[in-house]
Amino acid sequence: MSGRKGPVFVLGCPRSGTTVLYHMLLSAGDFAIYRAESNVFSVMVPRFGNLRSERNRRRLMQYWLQSKLFYVSGLNANEIESRIMRDCRNGGDFLRVVMESIAAKQGVSRWADCTPDHLLYLDEIREQVPDARIIHIIRDGRDVALSYVKQGWSYPLPWDRLEHLAVAGLYWEWIVRRGQRDGRKFGDRYREVRFEDLVGSPRETLASLSEFVGQELDYDHIQQVGVGSVKEPNSSFSNSGDGKFNPVGRWRSQYSDEQLAGIENVIGAFLEELGYPLMTKPKRDLRVARLRAEYIPFFSAKRWLKDCTPLGRYTSIRRMEIGTPEQSLQVSAPGKSQ
Repeated sequence: MSGRKGPVFVLGCPRSGTTVLYHMLLSAGDFAIYRAESNVFSVMVPRFGNLRSERNRRRLMQYWLQSKLFYVSGLNANEIESRIMRDCRNGGDFLRVVMESIAAKQGVSRWADCTPDHLLYLDEIREQVPDARIIHIIRDGRDVALSYVKQGWSYPLPWDRLEHLAVAGLYWEWIVRRGQRDGRKFGDRYREVRFEDLVGSPRETLASLSEFVGQELDYDHIQQVGVGSVKEPNSSFSNSGDGKFNPVGRWRSQYSDEQLAGIENVIGAFLEELGYPLMTKPKRDLRVARLRAEYIPFFSAKRWLKDCTPLGRYTSIRRMEIGTPEQSLQVSAPGKSQ
């Protein structure tokens, strides 16, 4: 395992359990403890542009040093700014310099990143972080869509205001397919993990990841250390009445018959492709054809506008969580995992 100790990216569609798997890695030991999403490829690079430019690097640091992302790092502002200005030429350089500095400060040898949206930037990661290993965590799209709607994250177009679940399900399918397509370019440095396996058989699932990650992921040790959501699961749902935490298959009790048929009509084929059994017989009617023809290209266009246009670069800075040091100390993780 000693030859496989590059950085690990724990990625997936948001609400798929990336945070809990990331915290399991941190609990395993020898990983830098950084309980935040770095947002390097998804927010900072689109906002500040080509980091070969000294001006762009300086502007990036001006904002980053005011953000919660800096305050939770525990780094010295002058030291990290000096290193970034000297050694950084792209997003991969920035992430490596910051995370290696955190690791050195904590006396550990490696680091991991857990920014779910980085699943859309695998080509950049492959080019700029050549020793990266990618864990793509996949969760049943019916649960992901349910969680999206619960969080108020589903934004259908005005004429589809009753299609929150369907739009969330289509986003899940779009981003998971992109992750699979681009992840396979990494060859044996790409691994898919099912959220349901991680929750239902954590000991066996972690054991199977040990060789891939390059160190032993001992379940008992991870439970004993219990970083973040390993000890206190974060969820958009309350625990069940018996006090047991079970985030798998919530859709079974939360969907009406009409809602279940509606979402399985839209994403049922991909659910079956991934091995998730359906409860209804999907119908490819005009509604399904319209929604798929409308939203799949829409998601791609929206991503292009964010990454490649001045408007996208301007608005992306709003996601950097600008705050005071006092506010930052209250942050344990930037999102909930279930």
